[in-house]
Amino acid sequence: MIDRYLNKSDFALNDEIKTLVEQHVSELSQLCFTESVKPDHELFEYPVPELGEGGSCSLFNEVADEPYDLTGILGKPNQFTRSALQSLHNVVAYVVEKTKLNWFGIYQTIKGCEQSNQDQRLVKLAYTGAISRSEYPLNEQYAQISNNVQVGMTGQTKLINNVTEYVEQGGAYYTCDPKVKSEACLPIFDKQQNVIGIIDAEAFNTDFFDHRSLALLIASCVVISGLLGSLA
Repeated sequence: MIDRYLNKSDFALNDEIKTLVEQHVSELSQLCFTESVKPDHELFEYPVPELGEGGSCSLFNEVADEPYDLTGILGKPNQFTRSALQSLHNVVAYVVEKTKLNWFGIYQTIKGCEQSNQDQRLVKLAYTGAISRSEYPLNEQYAQISNNVQVGMTGQTKLINNVTEYVEQGGAYYTCDPKVKSEACLPIFDKQQNVIGIIDAEAFNTDFFDHRSLALLIASCVVISGLLGSLA
């Protein structure tokens, strides 16, 4: 699974870093499952920002009146969805503890639905950090401004270790929090190598991401893949 991920994502990591990936996968696989489960309102709901005109961008520090409700995506809470969401929250906690990231989130690819007139999109399932939007449409329009959407559509990792320089050089960037200086977005694949989600990692320092932190992010994607499969 690790080799398939590295090959699909065009990562070139030496044997030492690959060993780190394997170690993190082992630890995450043991630690992400727990008998302690958060209450439903903490697992299935989270606050979101108000969106700007036309819903094109988030209004920083302006919280919407209603939280986002994941039951619209996952259905009525049950044993399996509670366990999977709790495990995703545990992965988030592990990654942040090890890296000291300022923001980390897990998104799942949700297929479009003609009945509700919704296109394929990324939906945030678990995160820690400042509030941010819950969904990103997976289309060419948003791919022009959002790293999350680019990764969700192409399956290629996006790594920015200096947001200011990236924007000055003409890179398009969707600003959720102006304090973010480094960002890494990685795809999550299923066994057939289809993109089924992404992770988004953000830091308030430049040059935050090195091979060691990327090894942990890769490991999280490998473990998350199985968890998203249980929510499909």
